[in-house]
Amino acid sequence: MSNVVLVGSQWGDEGKGKIVDLLTARCDMVVRYQGGNNAGHTLVVDNKQYIFHLIPSGILYDNKKCLISNGVALDPIILIEEIEKLAGQGIKLTPKRFGLSDKAHVIMPYHKALDLARESQSGDFRIGTTGRGIGPCYEDKSARVGIRVIDLLDADRLTDKLYIVLKEKNILLNYLYGSDIIEIDPIVETYLSYGKKLAPFITDTSAEIASAMSSGKKILFEGAQGTHLDIDHGTYPFVTSSNPTSGGACTGAGIGPTKIDHVVGIVKSYTTRVGAGPFITELTDETGQHFQKKGSEFGATTGRIRRCGWLDMVLVNDAVRLNGFSSLAITKLDILSGIKTIKICTAYKCGAEILKIRPACLNKLAECEPVYEEFPGWNESLSSIRSKDKLPANAVNYLNAISRISGVPISILSVGPDRNETILLSDPFI
Repeated sequence: MSNVVLVGSQWGDEGKGKIVDLLTARCDMVVRYQGGNNAGHTLVVDNKQYIFHLIPSGILYDNKKCLISNGVALDPIILIEEIEKLAGQGIKLTPKRFGLSDKAHVIMPYHKALDLARESQSGDFRIGTTGRGIGPCYEDKSARVGIRVIDLLDADRLTDKLYIVLKEKNILLNYLYGSDIIEIDPIVETYLSYGKKLAPFITDTSAEIASAMSSGKKILFEGAQGTHLDIDHGTYPFVTSSNPTSGGACTGAGIGPTKIDHVVGIVKSYTTRVGAGPFITELTDETGQHFQKKGSEFGATTGRIRRCGWLDMVLVNDAVRLNGFSSLAITKLDILSGIKTIKICTAYKCGAEILKIRPACLNKLAECEPVYEEFPGWNESLSSIRSKDKLPANAVNYLNAISRISGVPISILSVGPDRNETILLSDPFI
C-alpha cells in the first residue's frame, strides 16, 4: 500500500496538474483535499488542452476514482459546468468514477458578494483575491454557520440555515458595503436544483478513502495553491484561506498522518506569483518577460499575468521543512533553455543579517534582498529528452544544485507541457 501527497512548494502554479496526471497512471484513486475554484490545473494530453478547477485532473483516466473531499470549498455552479464540459469532451462522469464529500462547504452567492465588496474597498491593503468567495466560505465554516453539500438535499434544513445566515450577511452587504441585499427564496430554489444534479455523486469520501486503503489501493492526494499561500505558514495575509500543506491532507480528506507514505514537493524551475505580496526574486526585465511568454505564465482561472523571478530556495527549503518532502518534482525545466546565466536565491540579506528562513514580518521581508548563486545556462531544447543522462551538463548541474540546497532527491522532471514530456527518475508509489 502506498499513499502519496502532492504539494506545491512555492505560491502555487508549479504545474501540479501535469504531475497529478503522471502519477494517476500509477495509482487507483485521486483525492482533492482543500481549496476551491480560485486555482486551476492546465493539462495537455495528445496536444489537447484541459483546464480543471475542482475535479482532479486524474479524471482523464477512465479506470480511476476521483474524489472532492470535505476540505474543499465547493462552488456547485463551477462543478456542474466542469462536469458538463468534460461530457462534451467525451468524458462522462459517473458515481463509479467521481465522488463529492457530503461534508464539503458550499460557496454561496453572498460569499462572492462579500469577497468582491471587501476587496474593492481595501485600497492599498488589497490581497489580490480572485473574488470567488473562497475566503468568506471558509470563514462561515469556522464560525459554524456554513452550508454543506448535504444541506443541498434538504429543503427545510437549507431554508432554516439561510434565514439565520442572511440576517448578518445582508446587514454587512447593505449597510457596510452599500451592496444590494440577497433574497432567500431564489437561493433555496437554485441550490436545491444543484443538489439534485449532484446527488448521485454525494458520498462520505473519508469512508471511501478508508475502504480503498484497507483493500490496498494506491491513493494520490492533491491540494490547490502552494505552501506559501497556506493560511498558517504562508506570507500572511497574502495567502489563501486553507492549508495546502501536507498536513492539510489529513484534515481535508479525513485520514490519519500515519497513512501518508510519501510527500512529493512540486518545484517550478523558476518562481512565479499571482496577486499581491512580497516577491524577493521578482524580475521585471527581459528575463522575467522570457519566463512569462515562454512559460505561458497566465492564470488558468483568472487569466492574470503571473509575476516571475529566479528560483527562491529560501521558499523551497521552508516548504521542505513544513511538508516533510520525500522527493521533488521539478517542472518547466525547458523554459530555462536559452538563458545565458541562471540564478538561484540561497539566502536573504536584510541589513547586516543573512537569513536562511523567510521572516514572518512582511515589512522586514520587503527590506530583504536576494543572495544568489549563479550557474551557466544551456541553449539546447529539452522537450524530446527522456532520461536525465541525456540532458545538457549545465542542466544537470542546475538540478543537482536544487537537490543539494534542499537536501531532497528529485523523482520527476518535466521538460515540456505534454504528458509524455517527462522524465521519471523514481516512482513515489514504490
